[in-house]
Amino acid sequence: MAAPKPEEVIHPPMDQLQGLEYCIDSNPSWGEAVFLGFQHYILALGTAVMIPSFLVPYMGGNDGDKVRVVQTLLFVEGINTLLQTLFGTRLPTVIGGSYAFMVPIISIIHDSSLASIEDPHIRFLNTMRAVQGALIVASSIQIILGYSQIWAICSRFFSPLGMAPVIALTGFGLFDRGFPVVGRCVEIGIPMLLLFVAFSQYLKNFHVRDLPLLERFAFLISIIVIWAYAHLLTASGAYKHHPELTQLNCRTDRANLISSAPWIKIPYPLQWGAPTFDAGHAFGMMAAVLVSLVESTGAYKAASRLASATPPPAHVLSRGIGWQGIGILLNGLFGTLTGSSVSIENVGLLGSTRVGSRRVIQISAGFMIFFSMLGKFGALFASIPFTMFAAAYCVLFGLVASVGLSFLQFTNMNSMRNLFITGVSLFLGLSIPEYFREYTAKALHGPSHTRAGWWNDFLNTIFFSSPTVALIVSVFLDNTLDYKDGARDRGMPWWDKFRTFKGDSRNEEFYTLPFNLNRFFPPS
Repeated sequence: MAAPKPEEVIHPPMDQLQGLEYCIDSNPSWGEAVFLGFQHYILALGTAVMIPSFLVPYMGGNDGDKVRVVQTLLFVEGINTLLQTLFGTRLPTVIGGSYAFMVPIISIIHDSSLASIEDPHIRFLNTMRAVQGALIVASSIQIILGYSQIWAICSRFFSPLGMAPVIALTGFGLFDRGFPVVGRCVEIGIPMLLLFVAFSQYLKNFHVRDLPLLERFAFLISIIVIWAYAHLLTASGAYKHHPELTQLNCRTDRANLISSAPWIKIPYPLQWGAPTFDAGHAFGMMAAVLVSLVESTGAYKAASRLASATPPPAHVLSRGIGWQGIGILLNGLFGTLTGSSVSIENVGLLGSTRVGSRRVIQISAGFMIFFSMLGKFGALFASIPFTMFAAAYCVLFGLVASVGLSFLQFTNMNSMRNLFITGVSLFLGLSIPEYFREYTAKALHGPSHTRAGWWNDFLNTIFFSSPTVALIVSVFLDNTLDYKDGARDRGMPWWDKFRTFKGDSRNEEFYTLPFNLNRFFPPS
């Protein structure tokens, strides 16, 4: 048997992923784009409902308060997504609520001056105003780092080797929101997971009028089928004698969103009253803003590959971070109860559908704004059991993580230095946050537990985030361990040409501002 030729053995690195149907600036038909946008909207509902559903009761809020917070969060998500796709990185990314802000927000909820308020509604309003004030102050971090181009300067220390663990852990680091949540109601979670995989992968060649219907709308079709199945189980009394926690995760009538939602309600700034400001609260929230910055940086890199674009140049990435800071400021002004970052699940959906079109994401933003004002209709979709979203996350988070690992193709993975950096960064990025989670679950407070609450919030928030830990470890090791002689091994010859706007001719096609605004803000 003849020896294989080198080209039959080696798979050359590729700047852009192959097999994508629509890239960032190519668009499907309007009908298809509308349905794809609606699919992204439905997917974004998972986090938009889960965060307020968890936090509002702790604050003393009722079901009506929860619905208003969900509506407000979706409304601001729509605005922030439009701003980011028009003037920020211009990548097809949904800007949604972030779990990175949970630690400082829970700390504010437990603040003695707020927790001691006896009237639940007054406690809810005062806590909301305190969170708003902290978000408004903390948003200045991203605004300054973004618009001053400081984050662009910091990105000079990034390489494909250093960023691969960061991008990978934007997906892998969310493992606790995948199958552990599916396991809370396996009756609907596992069928949802199997159906989503079957439609998006095994039946992807099923075409209707040249449209790969099942692949393109796998998530939407799966949600409809399993939601109807879950409603049938609920109506038949299948969960009548089950524990309360099982009923909460399985039944379709336990969200109490539809009955509590108004028919029409338009969110507006300062709707909860004037924000209150506390230095300790704001400092703890700044750590969450830094975490969302790191996680979004990894997500932008992943989205650029799944949209068949070049990696965003340094100044474009920094511009996007600046607009994200504006988004967090809007979160604070409107009172969404959390800050903003890139929605990882929606980035994964770009790969699942093979559609990275910017227009589709902008249409999804329109759905967010529209249904957030029509309360009853929005609440209907928001009442989908979260277990079904978690089943889809098992696939979508994994897709994003694999995109991060794909950056290793530009490095020399036969180098012991590179193997050491990659392995240690991935392991510590998973292991350190897991230690912080387990410690908090047992002790009911984080490992950092000094008298300075702001310092505790800062450290606990930073080390709860897998991508942030990975960034600290990988970038430090990559820039201190034999870095002078390892530029080629680190993938820098490939990376350097994308650092500046004029380094690659394709950047102008992907990242130029609309409405001829580049005349006033020339790219660097």
